[in-house]
Amino acid sequence: MNAQQLYESLKKIQEPKGYYFNDDMTMTMPLMESLLTNKERFGYMACPCRLANGTFEADKDIVCPCEYREADVQEFGACFCGLYVSKAWLEKKIERVVVPERRPVEKILW
Repeated sequence: MNAQQLYESLKKIQEPKGYYFNDDMTMTMPLMESLLTNKERFGYMACPCRLANGTFEADKDIVCPCEYREADVQEFGACFCGLYVSKAWLEKKIERVVVPERRPVEKILW
């Protein structure tokens, strides 16, 4: 599978749930490539914007889509990476802001 195929596959699954991909393809496609790299490296698609531990049990909260995505998109219109966004964010109906890290520090500092 390549990045474009992953994009198309995930788009079909996520859009009906209200999660859209960022329309800035210079950012979105490298993130897709990084997800594939992490799948090859770890066996799962760890969030490319966070440092993975390398064990599924330690990283399961950051397997894309991470468990923080829903709250991030609801509150800020985008996830931490900016990969997944809301329709309002895409349509520029809400302010685009930097999304703060929601992952607990004890999971970051393993």
